[in-house]
Amino acid sequence: MAIKDTQVITGKVRFSFCHLFEPYEGKDGDSKAKYSVTLLIPKADKATLAKIKAATKAAADKYRDKNGAKSFPEKYNNTIHDGDGVRESGEPYGEECRGCYVITVTSNKKPMCFDKFKNEITDPDEIYSGCYGRASINFSAYNHKGKKGVSGYVNSVMKLHDGEPLGGAVATADDYDDDYEDDYDDDLDGLL
Repeated sequence: MAIKDTQVITGKVRFSFCHLFEPYEGKDGDSKAKYSVTLLIPKADKATLAKIKAATKAAADKYRDKNGAKSFPEKYNNTIHDGDGVRESGEPYGEECRGCYVITVTSNKKPMCFDKFKNEITDPDEIYSGCYGRASINFSAYNHKGKKGVSGYVNSVMKLHDGEPLGGAVATADDYDDDYEDDYDDDLDGLL
């Protein structure tokens, strides 16, 4: 089975929780810092979803081929979740996840980042939570502490266009278009 069987190039997705230029240590503090990005895949993108389904199955089959037919369950943990549902904690996903499937993909090494013209992006501010793009991801089966499943790993991303930032604020000079008039009195110089 070739690596192409477990690799997916997505259609247009929205990026969230972008940690593509510096590795990020999760909240649990248990795991090694990794590069990561959460992909919001529109449910209408049947082509990408079909590719992910086929790649996760190929990853599971690859594990079985190597370790024996009964080494990996038919029902296994998966890293793709329904954005209209709830998290493992019982909390609902954010509003930006509605109508999407949500998958967080990680990497131990820095993923390549490109613009839509295939030029490398080196400015971390260019790719942010809320912009749109595509991703090259690879799926692999795991057996960790008795849990068996399939995870996605990010190889590279391509930014297609800007979008409304998710979380946090973006500062621009337009913030000051409010007709404010400075009534500073020069006579107060030196008194303050």
